[in-house]
Amino acid sequence: MVEHSDDLLVFADEVEATPSPSLLPWRILIVDDEPDVHAATQLALKGLFIEDRPLSFVSAHSATEALALLQSDSDFAVALVDVVMESDDAGLNLVRTIRDTLHNHSIRLILRTGQPGYAPEIDTIRAYDINDYKTKSELTRVRLFTSITIAIRSYSQIKQLEAGRNGLEQILAAARELGKPTGMKKFAAGIVTQLCALLKVAEECLICAALNEHDDEPTILAAAGRFAEWMGLPLNAIPEARVRNQLHAVLHAQHHALDDGVCVYFPGTEQQALAAFVDLPRPLTAIEQRLLEVFCSNIAVAFENLQLYGAIEQLAYQDALVGLPNRNGFIAEIERQTRSCSLNQQAVALVDLDNFSYINSVLDDAFGDAMLQAVAQRLRAQFQAETFIARVGGDVFGLLGSAADVTPERLTAAFAEPFALHQNEPLRISATSGLILLEQHPSSAVEVIKNAGVALKQAKHFQRGHTLLFATELADAARDRMQLLSRLRTAFSSERLHLHFQPFIRLHDGAVVGAECLLRWKTDEGQFIPPDQFIPLAEQSGMMVALGDWVIRTALRWRAALVGQVDEAFRIAINVSHVQFSEPSFVSTLLAHIQQHGLQGHHVEIELTESVAVDNLHELTHKLTVLRDHGVAIAMDDFGTGYSSLSILRSLPIDRLKIDRSFVSGDDADLAPFGIAQTILALANHLQLHTIAEGIETDEQRNSLMRAGCQEGQGYFFTKPMDEAHFHEWLMTHQ
Repeated sequence: MVEHSDDLLVFADEVEATPSPSLLPWRILIVDDEPDVHAATQLALKGLFIEDRPLSFVSAHSATEALALLQSDSDFAVALVDVVMESDDAGLNLVRTIRDTLHNHSIRLILRTGQPGYAPEIDTIRAYDINDYKTKSELTRVRLFTSITIAIRSYSQIKQLEAGRNGLEQILAAARELGKPTGMKKFAAGIVTQLCALLKVAEECLICAALNEHDDEPTILAAAGRFAEWMGLPLNAIPEARVRNQLHAVLHAQHHALDDGVCVYFPGTEQQALAAFVDLPRPLTAIEQRLLEVFCSNIAVAFENLQLYGAIEQLAYQDALVGLPNRNGFIAEIERQTRSCSLNQQAVALVDLDNFSYINSVLDDAFGDAMLQAVAQRLRAQFQAETFIARVGGDVFGLLGSAADVTPERLTAAFAEPFALHQNEPLRISATSGLILLEQHPSSAVEVIKNAGVALKQAKHFQRGHTLLFATELADAARDRMQLLSRLRTAFSSERLHLHFQPFIRLHDGAVVGAECLLRWKTDEGQFIPPDQFIPLAEQSGMMVALGDWVIRTALRWRAALVGQVDEAFRIAINVSHVQFSEPSFVSTLLAHIQQHGLQGHHVEIELTESVAVDNLHELTHKLTVLRDHGVAIAMDDFGTGYSSLSILRSLPIDRLKIDRSFVSGDDADLAPFGIAQTILALANHLQLHTIAEGIETDEQRNSLMRAGCQEGQGYFFTKPMDEAHFHEWLMTHQ
């Protein structure tokens, strides 16, 4: 044992070292309350190098001073800590604070003491990751150098592991962030930030992109630091040859170059690529090179994902046929302008090509495609460049632009000249448009398009070939129709629709010869909805076939229940809509229902309006002939109010003309409308058709019709329509 244990060192032979002054020194913290210890330690380690790096020293003369240093600066490789300073356990308390409070687990700790009785226990050495413990008398220069070397090597390995872990975490975070669907410029700017952070350098970086498939020159997408002014320049326009040549070489060779600065390569799809240059003044460490490889691999995947997002967005928001945005793109643009509050004094138009489906079916799809492309080009040329034009449906185009540009006159002018299509032959195309002024109707994009669609539908009904400006009343009416249709569906599914019956009276003797079934809808609130309101809705919505089938079955069941109570020739008349009659299976279904209810064909009469005559006359005649062959009577309802010609009427196999109430009802049967009824009766007599008049309200009207040759009638003069129970009671008193 050395007699003077407080002596710091016993000097041994000199330790040789190879200087490498270009590397940063290892920082050593000396914590001791004796000034001589600081001087002796620095003298003993002066001029020595570990791992080719020199040593530098910082002194603290108490545990409190050391703690303050470590709180403000954690970049120390080793701390030489005296155990006994301002208190017997000051050094040990400092160690605990470093590990438990400061959470500094990388710094290496070497404990020294001149009083061996205050040595830490083994558990303390293990718990607080203490590298070495020596009495001051044991530390020769070689032993001190050996302890410091072992500690620094441990510190270096720990820092490499930490750098690798932190780098990987940063790479994963960067991949997550850059993998989001952003624009290419934002993506490139993100690479600049993440790459510089990974290499722990200031943002002195630029990103060059070769994004074109052909020979277009690469351009600078993002730049920072002294390169910022090069943003947007072609690569060949970069004034610094060193950077320009590096980027050219990397893009051409398709791999990294790390010898003069850092220039890395990110491959994409379809011959597209990115290259990034970082002006790094030092060589990369081994771990930085490994992290850089991982970073580039992850960002290359993110780059491919970004391109995939772009391709998906192209499919989602662009119409490939005409090269315009689609409906999604149109909605997105309206929403974008809504968010930016730039929709004031803007207009939206929906333009529908008239008879496009007919043209497409008569010619072919290729002609239809060419027609759509020609219209897209015409609209693009007709309106200002700022006007956003999209194809929002099959043959419907949408326009969003200044209200001064998107006007009815401009829309009409776009179709004023013929289009040169197949073999440059001119083709005239007309279009119908719905227009809405957005400053008057601020709402969501979907609501805007819906309102423009309401105006378009109204225009197609009433102003085909023209433009109709949206009015709130149109939307209110459309909303009311939708609500009514919804209520109708509910009423039908819950069996809240009913049939009423109005008798047919033979005029010369008052006999009851049949009845017309009439569909009635009474709401839960007791309100009757007129048929002329809900029947058109049922026809337009596709409900009419199912609803009409229910009416037929219910009417036939009612007629079957009257067997034995009425004359055998008593007929039930059923109104059949044009939509229902056009069904291919209508005739066979009707005949099957008649047979199923045990009835004969002559028990049934179907009433058709003159609108059926617009269909294929041959097919219409065939259907009516089949029905008549089975005894079913055919009546032409509301005769005189439609548009069938006498030649068509003469060729149709019908049995009865039904004179519309508008030619019958009135206070005076000698008025002009009644003259039309007399004309119809004369025509029916000439064609040998039976006649029935509806809407008879007075005895005078009945007598006038009877004198003019009308056989049957119905109307309030006899009785109003009744439900089953009331009709049965009425029938029993009028047999």
